[in-house]
Amino acid sequence: MSLRELPRRIGRLLIAGFDGHRVPAELKALAREFDLGGVILFARNIEAPEQVAELVAELRQLERELPWWVSVDQEGGRVARLKAPFTEWPPMATLGRSGDAELAARFARALAAELRAVGITLDFAPVLDVHTNPKNPIIGDRALSTDAADVARLGAAIIRGLQAGGVAACGKHFPGHGDTSVDSHKELPLVEHDPDRLRAVEFVPFRAAIEADVAAIMTAHVLVPAFDEERPATLAPAIVHDLLKGELGYRGMVLSDDLEMRAVAGRMAVPDAAVAALAAGCDGLLICGGDHDLQAAALEAAIRAVETERLPLTRVEDAWQRLADVKARYLGNQAVGGGGRFRPAPATELRRLLGTDEHRAIADRMAQFL
Repeated sequence: MSLRELPRRIGRLLIAGFDGHRVPAELKALAREFDLGGVILFARNIEAPEQVAELVAELRQLERELPWWVSVDQEGGRVARLKAPFTEWPPMATLGRSGDAELAARFARALAAELRAVGITLDFAPVLDVHTNPKNPIIGDRALSTDAADVARLGAAIIRGLQAGGVAACGKHFPGHGDTSVDSHKELPLVEHDPDRLRAVEFVPFRAAIEADVAAIMTAHVLVPAFDEERPATLAPAIVHDLLKGELGYRGMVLSDDLEMRAVAGRMAVPDAAVAALAAGCDGLLICGGDHDLQAAALEAAIRAVETERLPLTRVEDAWQRLADVKARYLGNQAVGGGGRFRPAPATELRRLLGTDEHRAIADRMAQFL
């Protein structure tokens, strides 16, 4: 990689949030200057299925060398950005109570079909946290189970189902957010377990996810003193590089959780956090708010860090290559300038693919375990 290529290579590590139902001019300008790795959609971007599909097509017109990820948090239950006429899924805890891996796989295949229909290619699911703390304010019924083996088995089934359906899965939140008592959107949670406990419980679902060839793993903004006494996991090389990539041997893409969450942003500026996350071993950065000046500042900070040798160029090259390899697997038939780029289906065809009788039957079966 030459330094001339650096701004766009750095830009392709960012998954950006934005405001509104159409592509804002500021996001277009950001893409022209840096290119991007993709976008994340929230409820603020979603009005109707046809509008989402048209929005995705508009976003994909901004691509340059590589296709973008169009991503979403669509777990089911209280974390679901896509509402009816999309199938509305019960929380993942229902799958844990059922104990039925085939039901989990059917859910994932149905979910993938609806996401793919509107052009979404990356789902930040499943949650792989083991819900061992009943006072946890943020995980709760988002988790599959209180038992690590069940989370591993069912999580792997969801990963395989989503990815067989053409949607990249992202297991979250490494090294484990299940035994925490505060919300990382608001403050920094503490995980006080020793390494043996973490390897025996929290890491178990992530090992299974890696064996299932999960496309992405998202880091947690939690403090784990057993491995780093000062830095949140997202910013800790001992956790991202040494544990996830080293000890567990993960070869896919590692994504940060949103760097604007207070667990990180309350401790340092977002641009500084972006540099620290990349240095720790994250391959992609989520900056989910609609502040495109802040997103640009984060990319510029990473460029300056490489130019001043605070961030090794080899780290950026490794991150870019990991992301490119995963995109080749899941978006290879949607190459920029190719005939496979997403085109919205006619409205009648799109509605036929969403909320089908088969999908509602799966949701009803899951709801029996509420």
